[in-house]
Amino acid sequence: MKQGIHPENYRLVAFKDMSNEEVFLTKSTANTKETIEVEGTEYPLVKMEISRTSHPFYTGKSKLLDTAGRIDKFKNKYAKFKK
Repeated sequence: MKQGIHPENYRLVAFKDMSNEEVFLTKSTANTKETIEVEGTEYPLVKMEISRTSHPFYTGKSKLLDTAGRIDKFKNKYAKFKK
């Protein structure tokens, strides 16, 4: 491996799946401004739309997501850049 290219600031970070409120801890360098308390200890929080606990591939269950609202929101946000 090349020396000096890997980050040094690994720390425990809480990742929260917003679709099912599942929280899990892992080491990460992700920057975040939010925190969450897990078992009496405060950790930086990263919110996710989908994770291994809610993804249909891992759960075997299909879920209908509201993609139309997100697509319209995206189009409205970037309409000002249209030529």
